[in-house]
Amino acid sequence: MSGWNGTDARNFISKLTVRRVGNAALLWTSYQLSRLMRRPIHWGNPYSLSIEPTTSCNLRCPECPSGLRAFTRPTGMLQTDFFCRTIDQLYKDLTYLVFYFQGEPYLNPDFLNMVRYAADKKIYTATSTNAHYLNDGNARRTIESGLDRLIISIDGTTQEVYQQYRVGGKLEKVIEGAKNVVRWKKELKSNTPFIIFQFLVVKPNEHQIQDVQALGRSIGVDAIWLKTAQVYDYENDPNGLIPTIGKYSRYEQSVEGMRFKGKIANHCWRLWQDPVITWDGLVAPCCFDKDAQHRLGDLKAQSFREIWRSPAYRDFRSKLWSGRRNIDICANCSEGTKVWG
Repeated sequence: MSGWNGTDARNFISKLTVRRVGNAALLWTSYQLSRLMRRPIHWGNPYSLSIEPTTSCNLRCPECPSGLRAFTRPTGMLQTDFFCRTIDQLYKDLTYLVFYFQGEPYLNPDFLNMVRYAADKKIYTATSTNAHYLNDGNARRTIESGLDRLIISIDGTTQEVYQQYRVGGKLEKVIEGAKNVVRWKKELKSNTPFIIFQFLVVKPNEHQIQDVQALGRSIGVDAIWLKTAQVYDYENDPNGLIPTIGKYSRYEQSVEGMRFKGKIANHCWRLWQDPVITWDGLVAPCCFDKDAQHRLGDLKAQSFREIWRSPAYRDFRSKLWSGRRNIDICANCSEGTKVWG
C-alpha cells in the first residue's frame, strides 16, 4: 500500500520552500472554492507534474498502450533541451516531478541527466521502471543523479507468473537490477532513492502477495506496495486479470455484470495541480489520458503558463461538474473514490 516512510517524508519536506508551500495553498484553496461554487476557480501553478521520457518499451504488457504499441499519437524520446526549458518555466512552484507517463524511462539515454537537472533545482523526483536496464553502471548513475524515489514494477515472484503480465520480461533481470541499486545506495552512503517494489495485483499473481513481500525484504528495498490494476474492458476481462480477492480489485460483480466499485465524484484534484507533458510537448489533463487524446495545449507553440490558464483547460475543468463519468478517461479512474490501492 502506498505512503510515505519517515526518511522519504523528511527528504520530501526538505524540498519545500515558502513559495512552493504558498503555491500549494493557493491550489488547494481554489479547488475547494471550485467544489463549493461548482465552477472552475483556479489559482497557482502545478504542484506536481508527470513528464514522459519516452513512449518506447521493451515489454508488451496487455493493459498498456506502450506495451501493445497502440498509440495514435507520435512516439519518440524526450529531448534534454526541451525538458530543461520546460523545467525552467516551472521549478520555482513545482515540488514533485514524476519521470513517467508511458514507456520505459531508462530507454532514453539522457534520462538520468534530466533527473540530475531537476534534482539540482531541489525538486522531488520519482520514476517507475521495469528494471531491465538497471545494470551496474545505470544503478550507480541512478544514485548519483539525485533521484528521490524509484518504483520497480515486479508483478510475480516466479518467471512463470511474472511473464503472464510482464510479457517479454525476465524476472531475474528485475531482481538483479533491484540488488544493484540497493548495493550502490549502500556503497555511496546515500539516503536516496527510496526504493519501492510495486506489485500490481492481478488474478495470475494474487497468490504471491506474501512471497513478494518476503522477496522485497530479502533484497533490502525500502517498501513493498500493492496496487490495484486498471482493466480497460473490465466487463469482459479478456486477459483474465481481475483478482478474485475483492480488496485488491477495482471491480465487483453485480446483477448487471462486472462494474467499477468506486463512486465517481464530479470533481478532481488532479485537474488543479498535476498535469502531464508528453515527450513531444503535448499537455494532457492527467495520467489517465494515456494516448493524450484530450490535448489542452502544445509547448512547441505556447508557454506552459499560457496553456495552464487557457480557455481549453478551463473548459475541461468545467466538464467535471456536468458529470465526470461522461468523460472517457474519468469513467474508469480511481481518483476521488474509496477504491483501495
